[in-house]
Amino acid sequence: MFSGLIKRPRRLRNDNIRDLVRETGLSIDDLIYPLFVVPGKNIKEEIPSMPGNYHWSLDLLEKEIDRIVDLGIKAVILFGIPESKDERGSAAWAKDGIVQRACQKIKEKHPDLLVITDVCLCQYTDHGHCGVLEEGRVKNDSTLELLPKVAVSHVEAGADMVAPSDMMDGRVGAIRQALDDRGFNNTSIMAYSAKYASGFYGPFRDAAHSAPQEGDRRSYQMDPGNSREAVKETELDIEEGADIVMVKPALSYLDIIKTVKEEFNYPVAAYNVSGEFSLIKAAAEKGWINEQEVVLEMLMSMKRAGADLILTYFAKEVARWLNEGKIK
Repeated sequence: MFSGLIKRPRRLRNDNIRDLVRETGLSIDDLIYPLFVVPGKNIKEEIPSMPGNYHWSLDLLEKEIDRIVDLGIKAVILFGIPESKDERGSAAWAKDGIVQRACQKIKEKHPDLLVITDVCLCQYTDHGHCGVLEEGRVKNDSTLELLPKVAVSHVEAGADMVAPSDMMDGRVGAIRQALDDRGFNNTSIMAYSAKYASGFYGPFRDAAHSAPQEGDRRSYQMDPGNSREAVKETELDIEEGADIVMVKPALSYLDIIKTVKEEFNYPVAAYNVSGEFSLIKAAAEKGWINEQEVVLEMLMSMKRAGADLILTYFAKEVARWLNEGKIK
């Protein structure tokens, strides 16, 4: 037997001590819940690849927002599916657009709920790309003429924060300028700064009806092999006026979250994306994993890496577990 002095870190792992020395915590305040809103009435349509998540028509959205608020969740991010699409995605900035009407409806009843809107064209274009498509290629600067119109229309409808997700160069600066020019100086921007061309987006594209009709998004979303590029992209977004920067996806990019946090010491959001959600749901349904344990471990890893905020489809479940005291 070892005769020297044994170092005993286990002393701090007893049930009555471990909570006192825990380095990283998870709370309801960390969570942002994504919602998908659609035209029509009496629609609560479950998304097949994302169990427990739905397309909501505005008449039923109100009760869902009530449930979210009752759970203590303080922020939602809205994604809209329009009634019709065209090559430029013009429904994205329509005053009576689906996201615009959802903002108005939410704010009428729950003015204190933080409403964030995704600013992109992919759900609104008939080709499914995030910008203006010409000769098979997404045109950066032509898209910059449209994205500020989308952001302004959302804020005019009541959005508290806009989140450009398109990955066009210069879009944060263009949106910041447009908002400031219209007097929305205090409206914040959460930029999808390091958004990778990922295979984990599949269920979301099913949910948002936004899969590209031709080609892919690798000409504007980042190469998964690159990390220094994430620093460059994030730095540019901060210089252009982003208030929060985001890494997407989260689970396979914890190193990027950590690097961005350490490099800039800036508010960092992590998007726990649809594929990460659906993998856990599928494995839990098979009985292969304990869903609650895996979800909490996954989200804690994002916080531990440096995320201040987490966009997650598990937000309601985590809030419920926290409220019921099931998280130790």
